[in-house]
Amino acid sequence: MGSLKEYKDDEYLEYRMYWCSFGPENYGEGGSILPSRRYRLNTRNRAARPQSMRGCTCNFVVKRLYARPSLALIIYHERRHVNKSGFVCHGPLDRDAIGPGAKTVPYICNEIQQQTMSMIYLGIPEENILEKHIEGIQRYCGSNAKVNSLASQYVHKLGMIIKRSTHELDLDDQASIRMWVERNKKSIFIYQDTSEKDSFILGIQTEWQLQQMIRFGHCSLIAADSTFGIKRLKYPLCTLLVFDSRQHALPVAWVITRSFAKPDVSKWMKALLDRARSVEPGWKINGFLIDDAAAETDPIRDIFCCPILFSLWRVRRSWLRNIVKKCNNIEVQREIFKRLGNIVYGIWGGNRTLGALEELTQDFVDQTAFMEYFKSSWVPKIEMWLSTMRSLPLASQEASGAIEAYHVKMKVKLFDDSHLGALQRVDWLVHKLTTELHSSYWLDRYADECDSFQNVKEEYIASTSWHRALQIPDSAVSLDDKDYLYAKVLSQKDSSTVHLVWNPGSEFSFCDCAWSMQGNLCKHVIKVNMICESRQGYQPSMSFQSFKELLMSLLKKPMDDSVALDQSMAWTMQMFDQIRKLVEVTSSNDIGTVVNNLPLQWVSKKGRTGVGKPSTSLALPSGSIDTNRAAAARKKNRKRKRLSRLR
Repeated sequence: MGSLKEYKDDEYLEYRMYWCSFGPENYGEGGSILPSRRYRLNTRNRAARPQSMRGCTCNFVVKRLYARPSLALIIYHERRHVNKSGFVCHGPLDRDAIGPGAKTVPYICNEIQQQTMSMIYLGIPEENILEKHIEGIQRYCGSNAKVNSLASQYVHKLGMIIKRSTHELDLDDQASIRMWVERNKKSIFIYQDTSEKDSFILGIQTEWQLQQMIRFGHCSLIAADSTFGIKRLKYPLCTLLVFDSRQHALPVAWVITRSFAKPDVSKWMKALLDRARSVEPGWKINGFLIDDAAAETDPIRDIFCCPILFSLWRVRRSWLRNIVKKCNNIEVQREIFKRLGNIVYGIWGGNRTLGALEELTQDFVDQTAFMEYFKSSWVPKIEMWLSTMRSLPLASQEASGAIEAYHVKMKVKLFDDSHLGALQRVDWLVHKLTTELHSSYWLDRYADECDSFQNVKEEYIASTSWHRALQIPDSAVSLDDKDYLYAKVLSQKDSSTVHLVWNPGSEFSFCDCAWSMQGNLCKHVIKVNMICESRQGYQPSMSFQSFKELLMSLLKKPMDDSVALDQSMAWTMQMFDQIRKLVEVTSSNDIGTVVNNLPLQWVSKKGRTGVGKPSTSLALPSGSIDTNRAAAARKKNRKRKRLSRLR
C-alpha cells in the first residue's frame, strides 16, 4: 500500500479481464437474462441451480504496470454477483432460489466439474470418482455430511447424463452437426457449411485447448497431424499440436474438412490465429511442423510468418508397416527398410533417386506384394516428398515420436470396434473428440501439474518412446563397432530377452520388438541412436544433416546479391542465438542466473502517452513549452494530493 505513487491508464505491460463463471453469457431459453425464480418449474430436473451461465455481470481487470512489473493492479468493474437487472442470480445470497437444498448446494467450479467428467468418460469406477470429487469441493465447503450426500447425488446424476448422451442430435448428419455447433459456440473457431461454392469446414477448440495453445505455443512450435482417416471417415481430420512441458504432443485444435485448397486453409488458419491473439495480442510461434509433403505452405508463411519444418514420422511409419505386413522374411524386411533409408539420406549426397529405385526393384523383384504397393503408392510422388525433405529443415526424433504417440492414441480412441458403423457421421467424430479424447488429455495434464492420480501421471510420462528410451541405461546397449551393422538392447522387464536393432544410428533403424513391428518408432531405436550420436563411424541424424545443409546453403550465397546475403546472415544469426540460449539453459545448474541475464522484453505493449517520450522542442515555440510544462506540473500536483488523501 502506498508504494505506487502514480500511473497512467494506458501504461500497462499486461491486461487481462476475468468474468464470473456464471456469466455474462446466458444459456437459458429465449436469449434473455434469467431472473431469480420465485416458483418451481414444471420439470423433472430437480436441480435448483443448474451449473450453467446465469448472466452474472461480476468482472474485474488485472493489470501489470510498466512502472512496477512485479505488482498487479486489480480493478473491479462489478463486485456483486448480479445480473443486468441488478438481482442476485446465483450463490448463497440468492434468497429467491427454490428447490430441495438450494441454499446448501456445494459450489462446483469448472475445474472440479471437468475433472469429474473426464474420469467418467475414461471409465474410472464411480467410487473413485466420488472420492476425488468430494476432495475437490471440500476445498471450498469444508467437511460436511450434507455436502458429501449432495456430492454423491451429483456424481451419480452426471454419470447417468453422460452414459445416456448420444452423438445423434438428428437423424440427418448435417442437421445434427448444425445443432451441435449452435449449442457449442464457445468451442468453435470456424464453421462453414457445405454449399455449391464452399466446402465443409469445422474448427473445434475448447477454452482449455485455447489456454494450452497460448501457453505452450507462444515462441515455440506448432505441429500438424494431417489427413487422418482419409479412407475411413466422412471428412478427414487435421489436428494441431503443441509440445507441453514434457515435450509431449498436446492437441489444441481439430479441423474437419475435405478441402486442402489454399483459400480454405488460409481461412481456418487465420481464424485460429485471430482467436489466440484476441486473448494474447502478442502471441506468435517460432515454427510450424508439417508431416505431409503435399500440404500448402504458403498460408503458413503468410499467416503465421514463421519457418516451416518437416517431420519424417508419417513416411517412416507407412513404409515400415507395409514392409512388415507384406514381407515374411525378417532379413528381407531389414534390408528393404535400410535401402529405403539410404534413398532418403541420398538427397544430400547427390545420389540419383531413379537409379536407386530401379536397383531396389530389381534386387527385391520376388517381393511382389510390397513392390506393387510401393510402385502404386509412392513411386509417382516420391520425388515430391524427397524435394520437400531437401528444402525444409527436418524435425528431431523426439518431436516425431511425440506426434506419433498422439496419432496412435487417437486411432485407438476413434477406431473402436463398437463404433465402426458410425465412422461416416461427423457428429460422432466431434462427440468422440470433445468427450473421450479431450478428457484423456485434460486429465493427463491435471495429474502431472497437481501431482495427483499417480497411475495416470506415470502413464502420461511414459506415453512417448523418447521418455521410455530415457529409462534404458547405457550399459544395456552394446554396439557392433566393427561393421556398424547392428546393436543389441537388453530388455528391462525380462533380462533374458535381447532386442536387435539393425542399421543403428539412422532414423530408418529396424528393431524386432513388438511395438516396432507394428510400424511405430520404438524406445530401443531411439536409445541406440542417442548413443550413436557421440560415436565415430555412425552417420549423423537426418535432422542434423538437414540443418547443416541449410547453413551451408546460406553460407554459399553470392556476395553480389546483397539482399539475399543480408537475409541469410539474419537467419544464421537468429539460429545461432537460439542454439546458444538452448545450450546455456541445458548446461546451467541454476536457472535463476540464466533468467537474470535475459534481456527485458515488453509483451502486448500498447501505445504509450507523452510520459517518457522525447520532447519536440524544435517544433514548438518557447511559450507553448512553458505553458505545457506548467499544466503538467499542476496536474501532477493535483494527483499527488488526491492520492495522499486516499492514503
